[in-house]
Amino acid sequence: MVKKGRIIAFFLIVLLLGGTIGTTIEGVAKNIKLGLDLQGGFEVLYEVEPVEEGQVVDKELLLSTVSALNKRVNVLGVNEPSIQIEGDNRIRVQLAGVENQNEAREILSTQAKISFHDVQDNLVLDGTQLEEGGAAQSFNENNQPIVTLTAKNASDFGDATEHILSLAPNNLMVTWLDYDEEVDSYEQYPENDKIISVASVNQVLNTTNIMISGNFTVEEAKQLADLLNAGSLPVELKEIYSTSVGAQFGEKALEKTVYAGLIGIALIFLFMLFYYRLPGFIAVITLSVYIFLILQVFDWMNGVLTLPGIAAIILGVGMAVDANIITYERLKEELKVGKSVMSAFRAGNRRSLATILDANITTILAATVLFIYGTSSVKGFATMLIISILLSFITAVYGTRLLLGLWINSRILNKKLSYFGVKESEVHDISEGLDSAPISERFKSLDLIKHRKKFFGFSISMVIVGVGLLLTIGLNLGIDFASGTRVEVLANQPLNAEQVQSSFEAVDLEPNEVLISGTDNEIGVASFVGVLDKGEIANLKTHFNNEYGAEPSVSTVSPTVGKELARNAFIAVMIASVGIIIYVTIRFEFYFALAAIVALLHDAFFIIAAFSLLQFEVDITFIAAVLTIVGYSINDTIVTFDRIRENLQLKKRIKSYEDLAEVVNRSLLQTLARSINTILTVMFAAGALLIFGSESIRGFSFALLIGLVAGTYSSLFIAAQLWLTWKHKQLKKNGFKPLRKEKSDQPKPEAQV
Repeated sequence: MVKKGRIIAFFLIVLLLGGTIGTTIEGVAKNIKLGLDLQGGFEVLYEVEPVEEGQVVDKELLLSTVSALNKRVNVLGVNEPSIQIEGDNRIRVQLAGVENQNEAREILSTQAKISFHDVQDNLVLDGTQLEEGGAAQSFNENNQPIVTLTAKNASDFGDATEHILSLAPNNLMVTWLDYDEEVDSYEQYPENDKIISVASVNQVLNTTNIMISGNFTVEEAKQLADLLNAGSLPVELKEIYSTSVGAQFGEKALEKTVYAGLIGIALIFLFMLFYYRLPGFIAVITLSVYIFLILQVFDWMNGVLTLPGIAAIILGVGMAVDANIITYERLKEELKVGKSVMSAFRAGNRRSLATILDANITTILAATVLFIYGTSSVKGFATMLIISILLSFITAVYGTRLLLGLWINSRILNKKLSYFGVKESEVHDISEGLDSAPISERFKSLDLIKHRKKFFGFSISMVIVGVGLLLTIGLNLGIDFASGTRVEVLANQPLNAEQVQSSFEAVDLEPNEVLISGTDNEIGVASFVGVLDKGEIANLKTHFNNEYGAEPSVSTVSPTVGKELARNAFIAVMIASVGIIIYVTIRFEFYFALAAIVALLHDAFFIIAAFSLLQFEVDITFIAAVLTIVGYSINDTIVTFDRIRENLQLKKRIKSYEDLAEVVNRSLLQTLARSINTILTVMFAAGALLIFGSESIRGFSFALLIGLVAGTYSSLFIAAQLWLTWKHKQLKKNGFKPLRKEKSDQPKPEAQV
């Protein structure tokens, strides 16, 4: 009997979900804050150094410095800046949406200590003798912009001017900003931009009103006054890493990546509908809810969405569908052994849950390590990946069970196996008593174990070739690891290397390398071996903005930070590997864990070797890609291992190598459709990012594609075969004892009365 109420409930739930998403998604999307790589902005990492001998850089001093920086950021008018203490002596500042990045860099790092000297560089008055917050922008009698200051005592300024008069005819008062007695001298005037004013003193001035005139514009005078009122920094800030993204770059990156995401997600939806029919339609609904929930949760967290974060959402859809595929493949298997639709649904859900749980936990381990050891943008990727995994589990497992369960429990699908993509010819009679579905006719003739030595030999030879490539060609390390400066120029017309080179020569800079990229060759990328200083960066930004109509993006990394990033990347991969070994050993056994680690290291190495061969640039997002593949590879491998464990329990006793090999081969063939379908969906997402996404994550997308192929290969041809080899040796040594206690056929003795 058909229960129509469940079908009505299904459509009401879908209408409710669609209405909620449709009416709120625009508001949620607008509320999410965009990172500086999507709206333009400036990020800098400072190392805090003592400004005077004996000064100790402790927590209190760092907090005081953060407070001073916050006051300076207020001068810039930046909404929701991020200023965070990192480690024992570092401060990271992120200013998304800042319009004048040159001004931002100058205001942040300038100590803003004003002092007055004579022409012999003797100090006559310093900032401690001025009223706090007493600076203001004003105009002199000729209506020229000036800065006015207020002295605490009129006699202090009187003594200063009296001293200056005594040096006549050199009666000049020199106003310095951040004067350094070991470096600076009045003889450098007017080249030294620390000298903000030189004024003649004609009489003793016993007053608290001090006027500084220095050929200012109104904007420059106001900026100086604001800077002085914000107060001087208690320390010296040494810039060791920075990146600035022009607004046009951010806008273009957002547009291209969202477009790529829509294409990738649409391809995944179409594939699920085509291959899984009604369950595929349910997956489209739950995946749509999943995307909405990700954005909603990120908004509630007040998170900042970065370019890698969007990539994580898109990639997450591909990985989220894996839980649906595991469940649906199990459902199809149960239908093929002759079970009713309702029984198959219950058994499929029960048997797939542990597999999905194990696969997701191991991926979360990799994402957590990525979050701990990643830089700011990579942390955003890792955060989004963790949220994606958790929400995909909820929507793909519980959401699918709810919605598909309404259809199945209505009994309308009884005998309609085509709705699940199952042909009548594939279904066996329940009386045959099959424990698991027979192998598909397409795969029945395959023997993935027979040629295992050839697979081992191929992988070993590829590793040898890869090692040779690394020793001879090496990796094309980006500035994230090699240190230096990277400048990206965006133009409205196609560029060539000579044109970009000459533009840098116009500001007395000679890049080490110039590359042209972009769909229409509109992006020029220049790299410098050394770290450009603030003045050089300011000059090139102004020059390129005038020449091409867009401010270039500039990233600098000091050698110290480059070494740290490389070390942290290595530590991250090792910690992720150890964590996975421990978890898989607990859930399965040590040989499973060891085989899984060999497989994932194999996959990671393939990515590295491919980047060496093609000389693609290795940057910090490359590490994110490697760790993502580590998580994905173990995910894929665990699905296979879970099936091997299940089939071993059905086998009861292994008497020979052939028995063990038959179990492994059967398990591989049973999960083959799932492996192929999963890699296809994730490749839809990664491929769309590679082809249509932003250039800045192109290397990331390529690494994912290489890793996906390597991960599927290792799961099918390396991990399971390694386990087979090691497990056979163990069983042979132990005399092939039963894998589990067999039940006796003898009846139990009756209890004595």
